[in-house]
Amino acid sequence: MPDFYDDLETRAAEARERGQFAALPDLIARAMSAAGWREQLAGADSTSITSREALAKLPILRKSDLKERQSTRPPLGGFAVTAPGRLKRLLVSPGPIFEPEGHGKDFWNSARALFAAGFRAGDVVHNSFAYHLTPGGFILEAGAHALGCAVIPGGVGNTEQQIEAIAHLKPNGYTGTPDFLKILLDAADKTGKDLSSIKRALVSGAALPSSLRNELGLRGVAVLQCYATAELGVIAYETPALEGMVVNESVIVEIVKPGTGDPVGEGEVGEVVVTSFNPDYPMIRLATGDLSAVLAGRSPCGRTNTRIKGWMGRADQTTKVKGMFVHASQIAEVAKRHPAGALADAVTASLQAVTKLKGAVEFVAPGSLPNDGKIIADERPVG
Repeated sequence: MPDFYDDLETRAAEARERGQFAALPDLIARAMSAAGWREQLAGADSTSITSREALAKLPILRKSDLKERQSTRPPLGGFAVTAPGRLKRLLVSPGPIFEPEGHGKDFWNSARALFAAGFRAGDVVHNSFAYHLTPGGFILEAGAHALGCAVIPGGVGNTEQQIEAIAHLKPNGYTGTPDFLKILLDAADKTGKDLSSIKRALVSGAALPSSLRNELGLRGVAVLQCYATAELGVIAYETPALEGMVVNESVIVEIVKPGTGDPVGEGEVGEVVVTSFNPDYPMIRLATGDLSAVLAGRSPCGRTNTRIKGWMGRADQTTKVKGMFVHASQIAEVAKRHPAGALADAVTASLQAVTKLKGAVEFVAPGSLPNDGKIIADERPVG
C-alpha cells in the first residue's frame, strides 16, 4: 500500500515554497476579478506578491468580515469568482455565513487527509457529518469519492438507524466527530449489533482527547483527525506519526500575532491565517480565529510540509472591563507605539488612549510570559 497520496507530499520544502509563491500572483489576480476581493485588496499589485514577506503585507480577512460583506453584497460578499448559478451547491455555516461548493474534484481537499488516515479506493465510508445545509458532510464525502470510496450519508442523529445501516452495509471507515463514533459503538454494544467492520476513522469538529483516542483504538478503530473550515476545506491533518498536523498542499499557512497580521517566530503560539488556492472561492489571508504554533522539523512519516501543533484555543480574547470591550488589536496597537521599551508611564498613557481605560503597566523579563498566544489574560477573580 503506497505511503503517500502523491509526490507533492514529499517534495523539498524549498520546491514547495517556490511553486506556491510562483502561483500566488495568478491566484490573487483571479481573486481580484471579484468585487469583494478588489475592495479587500485595493492597491495591491498581484505581480509583486511572490514571497511570504509580501503576502504578510496584505490585509487580514476575518470571518466576521465575511458575514458583514455578505449582508451588504449578497449572496457571497463578492468573494466568489464563480457566479452562484454555476456552482454545485450553496451552503450555510453557523453565523450565518454562506459558503459555495464548486464542481471541481475534491473541492475541499480532504482526500489527502483521508489517505493519510488509511482510506483507499474500494473502501465503504460511513459519514456522520451533517448534510443539511451545512458543508460538513460534503467536505469529507467529496474527498472519499475522489479516492474511489463509496459513502453512506449517515448525517447527524438517528442513532438507531445509523447503527442498522453500519451493521448491514459493513463500512470499514468512519468520518464524523469522535464523540459520535463512541456513541454509535456504545449503543451498538447495548443492542448486540456488530459494528466491528469499522477499522479506521478520520474525525474533526470536536476535541479528541488521548483518552478517547485510546479507547477507540482498543475497540479496533484507528483514529486520526483533521483541521478544516467551511471556507478553506482541510487545512491540516494528522498522519500515523501522531506528531502534530501536516499542512495541506492546497494552502499557505501563516501563524500571526493575535490582533495583527504580523507573523510570529517558529514555535510561537499565534492565530492561524490561511491562503487557499481555490479557483472558485479563493481566500487570501483568512484569519481562522484559532490558535496554533509551527512544530520544528519534519514529520517522521516522511511528509515534508510544515507541521502545526493543532488547535490550541481561540484567538479572540476580547474582554469587557468597566463596560468597555478590550480587543487584542488594541493591545497590539499599544505595543507598536512603544517598540523600544519606553517608560511605563508613556505606555500607560497609550493604554488609556487606545482602550479608554486606565491601567498599570508592569515590565517583565523577556521569555517569562507563557507561550500560549494570549494577548489578553483576564485574571480577575470571579464574583
